[in-house]
Amino acid sequence: MNIQIFGKNKCFDTKKAQRYFKERRIKFQAVDLLKYGISRGELASVKNAVGLEALIDSGHPDAALVTYLAYDDDKLEKLLEDPRLLRTPIVRNGRQATVGYCPEVWQTWT
Repeated sequence: MNIQIFGKNKCFDTKKAQRYFKERRIKFQAVDLLKYGISRGELASVKNAVGLEALIDSGHPDAALVTYLAYDDDKLEKLLEDPRLLRTPIVRNGRQATVGYCPEVWQTWT
């Protein structure tokens, strides 16, 4: 299992996700989205697993702007430009991925 947790340092759900894997002694790689971002390939992989709408943080003031963009490629480009628009945590396990705190899904990965 190769777990990656993309999140923001001040995100409560990101901290909960990291704690979930630590408690089960499952190694993971934590990536600070605001500092390092996410690559186009990784974001595309997550989009394929969960869908584009699940990636957008509806609480962000600019979220409506992203949802009104006409093409998915434009939406992805905007998410890559401003990672604060992404809902966190994004947890990847190979081609599988979740957005948000989803312990019931992570349990099936082990």
